[in-house]
Amino acid sequence: MDTVPSQVVPGADPSARQLCFAWGPAEVLVCETLFGRAGGSRSRCLSQSPSPSRFWGEGRAGAAARALTGSVAGTGEGALSSSRVFVVRRDQDIYIQTLRKLFNESHGIFMGLQRSEEELAGKSRKAQLVQVSKNYRSVIRACMEDMHQAAVSTRDPALQGQYSTQVSILSAMELIWNLCEILFVEAAAAGPLLLRLLDWVRLHVCDVDSMVREVLSSESPSKHKLFWNVVDVFVLQGRMDEARHLLSKEASANPTSMNMYKILDDLMKKMPVPSLGNTQTLTELELKWQHWHEECQRYLQDGTFASNPHMESICKILLGDEDAILEKKELMTTWYHFLVTRLLYSHPTVKPLELRFYAQSSMDLFLGGESSPEPLDMILMAAFEFEMHQVIKECSIVLSNWWFVAHLTDLLDHCKLLQSHNLYFGSNMREFLLLEYASGLFSHHSLWQLGVDYFDYCPEYGRVYLELHIERIPLSTEQKALKVLRICEQRQMHEQVRSICKIMAMKALRNNRLGSALSWSIRAKDAAFATLISDRFLKDYCERGCFSDLDLIDNLGPSMLLSDRLTFLGKYREFHRLYGEKRFPEAARLLLTLMTAHIAPCSFWMTLLTDALPLLEQKEVIFSAEQTYELMRCLEDLTAGNPDKQKFQDDDVETTKVEMLRLALARNLARVIVKEGTVEGS
Repeated sequence: MDTVPSQVVPGADPSARQLCFAWGPAEVLVCETLFGRAGGSRSRCLSQSPSPSRFWGEGRAGAAARALTGSVAGTGEGALSSSRVFVVRRDQDIYIQTLRKLFNESHGIFMGLQRSEEELAGKSRKAQLVQVSKNYRSVIRACMEDMHQAAVSTRDPALQGQYSTQVSILSAMELIWNLCEILFVEAAAAGPLLLRLLDWVRLHVCDVDSMVREVLSSESPSKHKLFWNVVDVFVLQGRMDEARHLLSKEASANPTSMNMYKILDDLMKKMPVPSLGNTQTLTELELKWQHWHEECQRYLQDGTFASNPHMESICKILLGDEDAILEKKELMTTWYHFLVTRLLYSHPTVKPLELRFYAQSSMDLFLGGESSPEPLDMILMAAFEFEMHQVIKECSIVLSNWWFVAHLTDLLDHCKLLQSHNLYFGSNMREFLLLEYASGLFSHHSLWQLGVDYFDYCPEYGRVYLELHIERIPLSTEQKALKVLRICEQRQMHEQVRSICKIMAMKALRNNRLGSALSWSIRAKDAAFATLISDRFLKDYCERGCFSDLDLIDNLGPSMLLSDRLTFLGKYREFHRLYGEKRFPEAARLLLTLMTAHIAPCSFWMTLLTDALPLLEQKEVIFSAEQTYELMRCLEDLTAGNPDKQKFQDDDVETTKVEMLRLALARNLARVIVKEGTVEGS
């Protein structure tokens, strides 16, 4: 992780205690030091064991506290003792293995939404957005089920606690998302709105399946102690068919209550409910409901159910009696269940904008001053009040990562509900939250690839963020470097491409992998570095007498023009290839060109002249007189112009080489003159 030198928090007393920290791309290292009197110093951890707090009350600060992890350093006299360094990560949740499904699968949904046909309008577009919302919820639920399974299967109490906490978090996320889907994305109208809220309550709030199974599996269900609780829950959730089915068992077991049962069953059967198919108008529904309500009222006043308190209580609930409904408080467990039940039996045609009034009064009645609302309650209340920005704000504070608010805000933005809300520094809310979420992904060793696509769909600051974050990805393997490089090349991020190639070239050079280093330097178009590596190739050739990475050098192509030294390396290798193929005249011309063009390093001239020796000694004359004179001039320039001339002359090996070259050149010149004279004479 790239960090800057640690600093002291302003206001800290250097002589006593100091809080040191160093920032990384998505983390901060923290330690607290305390200087002692004996010349030594010791560090103490900020929090030996962060106190657990309830998820909905801890917020992002609490999430940061949970991310504190310590590692103990060594101790000794005059040295650090009990030293701990803490890593505080911005998004600890991305390191939870079981949440990988949430991040990976939601990424696909996000990309599909961005690429969807914008031409779809009206009902088609709304249906598409509702389906996208449901897809997000299905991913949350699948992840929640996996987490629950992990909690059940593990034997580690600590892990079990973590998994259970995550199940609660995901459950709350789905609860909020589903409500936002009903109110904002689908924008259900009066009538269907109540049906959607009933489905919402049945799905999230009160699961009675286990209680139902227990009652129905007993020998005499109507005698079971939970029988009337199950009936009440069905009625409170508007599940009339199931409630009637259970009541029929009571009637069979108690013939004396048959008359009451038939009347109550008839009332429940005739209860008017809104329809999704718009087969009736709201006015028709209200008239039917009013007549039905009066009929229920008449039976209650006549004392029809007076002899059976349970049936009488159900009749009062059907009439929307708030006191009767509140008596079942323990069965409903939440104020928003109470709200939906209250609407079902008192205001079935409630309009969306009226929800805020009923929601607030329902919460006040349900809590009754006994407890204050939790953060989750405030989020749901903001949704009922159609305060979308408040929902997003509260979720940003309460939730421990940016996944939820980033994807919800993006969906709402596609619904054209956040168009007017820009932040003071220029970016809109959608982009700000996506940038935060993607930045968190970049701190993970593999999820960073998802973050690239999120940055791509942030038109204002996305590219700048991507450039900054991609430079901080640790290029641990060549495969990973190629992956990062491909991303940069696809987006014409030329500066980052050069930077990555230089880093990889330097790594390869340090590991003495010259071929890989040269390949990366060519890709970076770094002439200076290519020259350095070419020199290393030539040095290795001088020491070993052969080239490594022949495939690369043989196929340099136009890339060899990047630098003179690289051009020389490529052409020198070509000389060896021509010589190996016994194409001596071409090899000789190329060798002479390399020397006279002055692209060969001076230190390599003796090697080039030595390479000319076998050509000079061939039976057939290879070098012409003019070419031989050029070689002689090069040899004299080498010996006369060498700054270490005395040392050069004292070296027996070099002196022998020079003498052999002079002799070979003289003999070749003589042969050429004889040959050329013979040709002219004939």
